[in-house]
Amino acid sequence: MIADRLEVSGEMLRLVAKRFAETGGDVLATIGRRKRDLPPVPSPVTGEVEARLIALACSQPPAGHARWSLRLLEKHVQLTEDIPNLDHSTIGRVLKKRNCVLT
Repeated sequence: MIADRLEVSGEMLRLVAKRFAETGGDVLATIGRRKRDLPPVPSPVTGEVEARLIALACSQPPAGHARWSLRLLEKHVQLTEDIPNLDHSTIGRVLKKRNCVLT
């Protein structure tokens, strides 16, 4: 089988053949990268936002809470005017990137 000889999956072979047909047999267009339809969206997390988020996560949790959770941080970020609204998964990625552990 061709896919085995090329060490690719049958699905990959099917997709390349489909793209080859779509480009009218143009090999360079088939293997080249497609141009983006939309420009990339800049991240709302800048160095300053990251620093403020880490400072918030390292501060004392609000009264009634033993520790910060990602969802609690999300709620407090929404109340803070100088930090853009971030969801809990983005906050988690920022803290993980900087090896900050919520305890």
